[in-house]
Order: sequence, then C-alpha cells, then structure tokens
Amino acid sequence: MKTLKSKQILMIISTLVAGIFLGWVFFGNNSNTKSKVHNHNESQDKAETYTCSMHPQIRSNEPGQCPLCGMDLIPVQSSSSSMDNSMAVEMSETAMKLADVRTMEVGKSVNEKVIDLTGKVQVDERLVKTQASHIAGRVEKLYVNFIGEQVQQGQKLAEIYSPDLVTAQEELFEAIKFKTDNPSLYQAARNKLLTWKLSVQEINELEKTLKAKEVFPIIADVSGYVLEQQVQRGDYIRKGQSLFQVADLSSVWLMLDVYEQDFSWVKLGSEVQFTSSSIPGKSFKGSITYIDPVIDPKTRVAQARVEVQNLSGELKPEQFVNGRITSKLKSNNASGISVPRSAVLWTGKRSVVYVQIADAGEGHFQMREVTLGASLGEHYLIKEGLEKGEVIAVSGAFNIDAAAQLEGKPSMMNRSGGPAMTGHNHGGEKTSSLILKS
Repeated sequence: MKTLKSKQILMIISTLVAGIFLGWVFFGNNSNTKSKVHNHNESQDKAETYTCSMHPQIRSNEPGQCPLCGMDLIPVQSSSSSMDNSMAVEMSETAMKLADVRTMEVGKSVNEKVIDLTGKVQVDERLVKTQASHIAGRVEKLYVNFIGEQVQQGQKLAEIYSPDLVTAQEELFEAIKFKTDNPSLYQAARNKLLTWKLSVQEINELEKTLKAKEVFPIIADVSGYVLEQQVQRGDYIRKGQSLFQVADLSSVWLMLDVYEQDFSWVKLGSEVQFTSSSIPGKSFKGSITYIDPVIDPKTRVAQARVEVQNLSGELKPEQFVNGRITSKLKSNNASGISVPRSAVLWTGKRSVVYVQIADAGEGHFQMREVTLGASLGEHYLIKEGLEKGEVIAVSGAFNIDAAAQLEGKPSMMNRSGGPAMTGHNHGGEKTSSLILKS
C-alpha cells in the first residue's frame, strides 16, 4: 500500500517538473519573439505591396499572379509616403519598370491621318457594251463559246440564218433589172441591206454574183472580254436581241468601303495607294472620282470609286484590294496637340491621361481630364486639358490608374477620389482584403 502511494507521489512530481520545463520553453522567450515579430512587421510595412489591378483586395509582399484572374500583380507604393500633392500617385522606380510605365513629352500635333480601306476591283460600267444581232434568224454557228474570252473589233462572233435577209437579197436582184428606169428602187434595196449591217463590199459582191447567201456573220462592234453569253447554237433570235456583253478592261473601277467615322476624311480627288495580295510587291494609285451619296443600310458603308488604268490587265474584276488614304489635317484644334491612343483612358463619358508632376520626380503622376478631338489612327487630337511641354504616361497608364484607385486618389472611375475599391461585387457579401503571405 505504501509502495503504491510512493509511486503516485513520484508521478505527480515528475508531471509538475515537466510542465514547468515546457512552460519555460514556450513562454520564456516571449518578449524576444514579440520583438522579432514587431521588427518583421515594420520591415514589411516599409516593403512594397503588390496587388491586382482588377481585384485590388489581393495583396502580396512579392510579385506573382492574382489567384482570382491570373493577371500579374503590380506594385503599390505605401500610402504613408510623404508627398506634398495629396491628389498624386507615387510609384517607385521598380514599380514603374514592372508596370511598363513609359512617358513622353507633349509636342506638336500630328497633322495627317491615315485611313485604311478595303474594297475590290469592278468593271468600268461605261466600258461595257452590248453586242446585238442586226437581223432576225437562227444561230447556225458560234465562234465565241465561253465567258472571259477576248474578242477584237471586226472579229466574227456567230453566223445567222435569216429568211428575211434572203428575201431582201432577192429584192435587190429584181431592182438591179430596173436600175436604169427606177434608180430609187435600186437604191432602196441597197439601203435595206445596209441597215442590216451588210458592208458595201458585201453588197457589191452580191450584185456581181447575183446569188443569195443564206447565212450571214455577226461581227464584233467593240474589243474586250466577254462577260455574258446570252445565246446558244440553234437559238432563234430577234432583230436587236443581245447576244453578248463585252467589257473593255483597259480601265477599271476600284470600289472602296468607307465607314461613317471616316466620311470627313475621304474627299473627291483624294489620292489612294492600294495593293492586292495576288500581286505581291506592287503598289497602284489613283484618285477618288465619286462617293456614294447614300449609305448601304445593310453594310453601313458608302463606296468611294477610284478610276485606274489597267493596260497590263493585272487588275481583274472581283479582285480584293487594300487601299490607304493619307489625309492632311484641316482642324480648328486650338491646342495643336495630339497624343498616342495608349495614353488615353476612356470611360465612355470621360477621357483621362496621367500627367507627370514636373517638380516631384519621375514617379509622381496625377490624373487629368482631357477633351478629345478627332481620331488620327494611332493618335487623338486634344482640344483641352494638356499643354505643350507636359510629360504624360503613354504606356502603363492603366496600372497607374489602378494604383490611384487603391490609394483613394482621383482616378478614371472615381473623379474625386475616395476609399480604395475592394474588387467586383456581384450582389454577394462584401469582400475583405486577401493577404498573400510571402
């Protein structure tokens, strides 16, 4: 019994000693631990913080990617930074490099705009001719059998059997018998054949042989390329009926699509440089001779027409082309300033740029609202808001704006500044900041 009590006492003493030892291990250096944690936190406060421009609630002590959207985190300067201008944003040299911030001094305006247009080659409608039959009859033979075939003026296109023409020849033969007594009858018979496009030589040959021909040729009135073939062998045709559509392609039209925003820049007489992918390495040019007075309701474009010489035949109808017009600026722009498109942040109602504060250093920027003028391709005209000689951010402006939002400074989406945004809110509970530990 005494042995059992001794064992219990020994166990209690051992447990007490072990507890005292463990307490010293865990809590004996508490003051030192607090000091270390305090110093670590102080160093963290001095270090840069990285965040996501789309989800500002994300914070990290090191560069990385946003866990929500995968975008690269950008550095944000601590709000405790000493700055005289409370509306400005400060970025360190490292932050500017990571955000790809580049600046440019505002200078003279770009005085021209380049308009790129697309279109295609079309036949000059004024050079399309109808080849008609001058006699009625049946097509006995065709010498032109496919679309696209080239024909020359005076070339035989077809042969026609015409009973009416046979009768007219017989009338001529009868009139020849009374040529001396009734010359007017003889002349009327000749004229009838002339109206059916028989040549004087052919009529003289008939008078010599006194033998009627049953088949007569259709001769090409113009040179060009066959666009349409409207008859086949064996067809019966009327006098004046169209047989072929023939186009002269030595001059063609270039039809370019002009969108509404470019109407003020495209004028009659504007010179157009254009190329075609099917003719690599070669450039053509011409001038605008006509602009549609109405807009196509389906495509929302008006077409501009350029007349182009095509003696070599390289340009073919329906061929796609890319045109370019360089239009000189005729502007009443008071400031005479233009800036790259990349410098402008646009909300739909407001346009802003970030201006470098001249006496505060390279990393200090402040939002400035500007009034935009015409678009000049890769530049905007600035009507109001900037002066020549000021320095603006032309790259990385979106990242500067994100930093401004986080610091509650005036920004693209918040004209007067205010508390930093905490990311997207889609009707759920408010999202608190998410700290990513290094």
